[in-house]
Amino acid sequence: MTGSRVAVLTGAGVSTDSGIPDYRGEGAPQRTPMTFQTFLGSERARKRYWAGSHLGWRTFGTAVPNDGHLALAALERAGVVTGVVTQNVDGLHRRAGSARVVELHGTVGRVVCLTCGQFYARESIADRLSALNPEIDLDQAIRPAPDGDVEVDDVDAMRLPECTVCGGILKPDVVFFGEFVPGETFEQAASIVGGADVLLVAGSSLVVNSGMRLLEIARRRRTPIVVVNRGLTKGDSRAAVKIDAGATETLTAMAAALGA
Repeated sequence: MTGSRVAVLTGAGVSTDSGIPDYRGEGAPQRTPMTFQTFLGSERARKRYWAGSHLGWRTFGTAVPNDGHLALAALERAGVVTGVVTQNVDGLHRRAGSARVVELHGTVGRVVCLTCGQFYARESIADRLSALNPEIDLDQAIRPAPDGDVEVDDVDAMRLPECTVCGGILKPDVVFFGEFVPGETFEQAASIVGGADVLLVAGSSLVVNSGMRLLEIARRRRTPIVVVNRGLTKGDSRAAVKIDAGATETLTAMAAALGA
């Protein structure tokens, strides 16, 4: 990849070494992700989601970038990586120092009102949830799940904060299952992929359709595709190179080899 402009597409496997569980990797916890339709249609589902998400935020919100995140930031500073498109919602690429980042599925660090579009910092909503639900026992959050969630059972007493502007339903600013990636966000991601000489996919099984759409952009442009992931991915047949290895170890080795 020496002398090439490299676009990077990352998935959950890049963040597992930061202590954030993967949906599909080896050892991933079994779970049924919340869909947008269920969240919107059921107050109890919203209570279950917010209870688990609030408890999980303690660990998820304090996760720190690992060496893989830092390697990508160093490769960007060295002029090798032209941008990172991530399917993760943890914000760790930005915290590692990557400047050009497209968060394809949003970020758990921000909350949005589904009625009026008002945004809130996640920390402020966490404070309001704690004030409304002082009985929440964080020590009971013993089953971590992806995206800053935990599994909880008793949620009926949960009180939910409302939008302070219009009283509407609040939702983390992430793309749930059943939602579409916003068009402007996808266009930004496509621009990064379309302007590169190489597409590097790291830590993603490419099961989610948005990732495969970006892979298809690269394929149609005859852009070489390099896939780094433990186990099979949906993109293996389209890759010029497949590296069956962990993302952190491979990215740090790449950065070292390229002098970054």
